[in-house]
Amino acid sequence: MENRPALNQKEREKFEVLIKKHGYSDFKWIDPRNIIVAQWVRMKCMFGCGGYGENACCPPNLPSVIECERFFQEYNQAIIFRFAKKLDNPDERHAWSRKVNLKLLKLEREVFFSGYERAFLLFMDSCNICAECVGEKDKCNEPKMARPSPEGMAVDVYSTVKQLGFPIEVRTDYSQEMNRYAFLMIQ
Repeated sequence: MENRPALNQKEREKFEVLIKKHGYSDFKWIDPRNIIVAQWVRMKCMFGCGGYGENACCPPNLPSVIECERFFQEYNQAIIFRFAKKLDNPDERHAWSRKVNLKLLKLEREVFFSGYERAFLLFMDSCNICAECVGEKDKCNEPKMARPSPEGMAVDVYSTVKQLGFPIEVRTDYSQEMNRYAFLMIQ
């Protein structure tokens, strides 16, 4: 498949108008070759996440780390969106993430219909479109809306966003603000 050249400044400005129309202002462009994919991220999913294997859009239901890395090489533009939030109750994160991710899907759809058929969103959190996930990709109740997170695709979000000057730190307690990141891949 033929690759398009990277977006020029005029095309980027057109996208930025669209992005701002959707209410987003905290975002940066990145060359997907600078998205850091690492095996340790997958290991943290496998051995650090209590939901491992329970979500159709999380490992082990996703491509291998090598396939994830290859996926990012097929793109020449990406936008990283930052979402900062402080929640009193950590369980509120899922409702907030769901709302943000559903809104981001509308943006992805609009980018797709503007002629960028490869537009692909990586949610800012694990897919929680459904109240309860069936846990298997082939049985997903919302296959057109389901998306993986950057971490699910083995992205070292910490190192990747720090390159752009975005803030990100490990939270040591729930009173601290979260910095969550979604990626919109464009080709």
